[in-house]
Amino acid sequence: MLFEDTYRTIEKPAEGIFRDRGSKFLAYAFPVNTENELKNIQPKLKAEHPKANHHCYALRLGIDRSVFRINDDGEPSGTAGRPILNTLLSRDLTNIVVIVVRYFGGTLLGVPGLINAYKSATEEVLKQAVIIEKTANDIYTIDFDYLQMNEVMKIIKEDNLIIINQAFDNNCSIQISIRKTYVNQILAKLSKLNATIKYDYSL
Repeated sequence: MLFEDTYRTIEKPAEGIFRDRGSKFLAYAFPVNTENELKNIQPKLKAEHPKANHHCYALRLGIDRSVFRINDDGEPSGTAGRPILNTLLSRDLTNIVVIVVRYFGGTLLGVPGLINAYKSATEEVLKQAVIIEKTANDIYTIDFDYLQMNEVMKIIKEDNLIIINQAFDNNCSIQISIRKTYVNQILAKLSKLNATIKYDYSL
């Protein structure tokens, strides 16, 4: 099987709402690349909703969709984080976190009601979100002599590579993004130029 190098995520943050018997479920979706980003998002939402009863979430990461985290934040086990995650799974989304903020309305919803509410709130926010397909890319820095500029730029242009950063002097440096599928063939071309190639990170 060929390496799958595309994935579905959301373009930008989105919001949705679901109500059931007085309880309000405010859903927030964010595109993320690392688990660390959640540490910045959560405190902001808690500051915005200090009187909410629960802040439950599901996070899914990785091109192979293998990393996930769920949190029921005091709701009965399996009634909040898991239905949020299952909705992300059914939509085949990754590099995303959905946080559902609940304001209790005074009527207990029971386990089936909670599962439905957290699932429905997630569906509502995903209806508002713009879903996009992205390619999995590796980021490399190429260091080369100024005299090789034309040869390096020719490869970048021919292969439609994205330049992230560049610095030109006697010694030049360009940071480029290469789709994973094509990494080996492009690195082979660049290495023929006597350039120094350094892997930075994956996206």
